[in-house]
Amino acid sequence: MDNAENTVTAAEKVAEEFTAANPGIKVDIETRPQGGDGDNIVKTRLSTGDMADVFNYNTGSLLQQINPEQNLQPITNESYLGNVADSFKPVVTSGSDVYGVPFSTGMAGAVLYNKKVYEKLGLSVPKTWDEFMANSRKIKDAGIAPIIQSYQTTWTSQLFVLGDFANVITADPNFASDYTANKAKYATNPAAVKGFEHLEQAAKAGLFNEDFASTTYQQAQDKLVDGEGAQYPILTFALNNIKVTHPDKLNDLGLFPLPGDDAAKNKLTVWMPGGTYIPKSTKNLEEAKKFQAFIASKAGCDAQTAAVGAAGPYLVKDCELPSDVPDAVKDMLPFFEDPAKNSPALEFLSPVKGPALEQITVEVGSGIRSGKDGAALYDEDVKKQAKQLNLPGWN
Repeated sequence: MDNAENTVTAAEKVAEEFTAANPGIKVDIETRPQGGDGDNIVKTRLSTGDMADVFNYNTGSLLQQINPEQNLQPITNESYLGNVADSFKPVVTSGSDVYGVPFSTGMAGAVLYNKKVYEKLGLSVPKTWDEFMANSRKIKDAGIAPIIQSYQTTWTSQLFVLGDFANVITADPNFASDYTANKAKYATNPAAVKGFEHLEQAAKAGLFNEDFASTTYQQAQDKLVDGEGAQYPILTFALNNIKVTHPDKLNDLGLFPLPGDDAAKNKLTVWMPGGTYIPKSTKNLEEAKKFQAFIASKAGCDAQTAAVGAAGPYLVKDCELPSDVPDAVKDMLPFFEDPAKNSPALEFLSPVKGPALEQITVEVGSGIRSGKDGAALYDEDVKKQAKQLNLPGWN
């Protein structure tokens, strides 16, 4: 698994509880780097037949890049798959088979905000883009950075685009399938281009922290909890980290979806958790399946919660969240509980995702490139990957 502190802590507790229930099976934990370096290790070890008996990896579009049908053990007919939420199964499916179970919780691409700043300024949660901009101008007038950006950690720049996808698919329900078939583009679809344009608008209005170019992901969280900045568009696994670094201020934060045009259609863009898979090369298939079944059980969820808490809902049946989940998670739950109020991010509905989006959104957010030009550049960026996947309509 990756070497993030939270991931390792949760895995160690799951292994400990599993071993207590299955004393004849020993679980060793190996770590790999996060990000692209870790992806390369996974791909190399799968191709050489040297992968661990059970491993954690991405779901959705990135799963397709490790060729599941060739490399992974299908679990379509395993009884424990019945414990897994139906909404999760498509993101670990390739062809007609299911390959993984969820590890960790669902999360969202949304805006974390400082409730104390909102209360002090008499602001209410925005449900439209115009309301969000109006709030942000009032925050700026009060001498607080309205929208935190952290471009030193480039991946964080993508949230204005990625977190807006629930608004895109609400306006154009066929966008994901049309995009996969090379029939829809970010630059020419009126709904899809808005994420890029919103990023440009917020930058031009001077609504970012002055040091946005040099701020890191960790520093952005510090600014948010300290009230130096009021709003941070980010993936909600940031809450796990804030629980460790600022436990006394965790409940100063709330959450709202990146708003679109229509308050009546205010929806949350959700991310599925990573998956736990078994490679075809395993020499311990029955033990590996037992471990996978434990992860997809209430006992597996409870072990993770005991270790690191819960930053969102589990995608395993009968798994309950503790009563003391962070307030921002409580804000998220109504959107998760009503399928009409959320949409998976595009990467869970389409295998097409280009590698340069984070560089492009840094340029748009820095005023180097317009939102429209950024969208067009991203449309070019995805072509190579779509062709590598031999998707119809791209060659």
